[in-house]
Amino acid sequence: MNTTAVVTGANRGIGRAITTRLLADGFTVAGLHRSGDLPEGAHSYTADLTDAASVSAAFEQIRADLGPVGVLVANAGITKDGLLARMSEEDFAAVLDTNLTGTFRCVKAAAKDMMRERYGRIVLISSVVATYGGFGQVNYAAAKSGLIGMARSIARELGARGVTANVIAPGFVETDMTASLPDKIVADYKSRIPAGRFAAPEEIAAAVAFLASKDAGYVNGTVVNVDGGLGMGH
Repeated sequence: MNTTAVVTGANRGIGRAITTRLLADGFTVAGLHRSGDLPEGAHSYTADLTDAASVSAAFEQIRADLGPVGVLVANAGITKDGLLARMSEEDFAAVLDTNLTGTFRCVKAAAKDMMRERYGRIVLISSVVATYGGFGQVNYAAAKSGLIGMARSIARELGARGVTANVIAPGFVETDMTASLPDKIVADYKSRIPAGRFAAPEEIAAAVAFLASKDAGYVNGTVVNVDGGLGMGH
């Protein structure tokens, strides 16, 4: 079992919580990010997920410094919300390039080690909107739903080599982004969630930790909804 884990978007929110949890579980964690600091103990690497050469170079450096990559948690993403009638092609393409194609670039780079070592855990962070839909989020929902098809295709291709690919679909999570929402909007969202609250980032990280573990070897191509019941498994 290779204990080097790469987490993208590791400097804030859910990615930071995932990094902290994997460190606590004994992984050597390489945080891939563009700015900011990482939790103590994590190894910092910078990359632009929209640039294939940048991603490839970062993974080569991680491999040289920390050894083969055994776990990839693809968490980094952006939003450029807007109503369909007003959404520009540039905003649609930018979200797909980071959230979907950027994930592909990372998976392709990490899979080299996993196939060679015949062991790997790939966890893609999607969203409840992937199957539930999101008002003003045609681009984001398209990218996040694409991750499900990506993971399931990877699972079929690499499953026989000891590599799993799964998806976490979080609902609303207590992060800087949701903290800036107006109280009325937060109350409306919470009224639709059976749990009646937003998730703590650590609750998403706990689900990731299981899928990243050796114990999850027979869980492959699945979507784990961590949304308080909002999506009801759509």
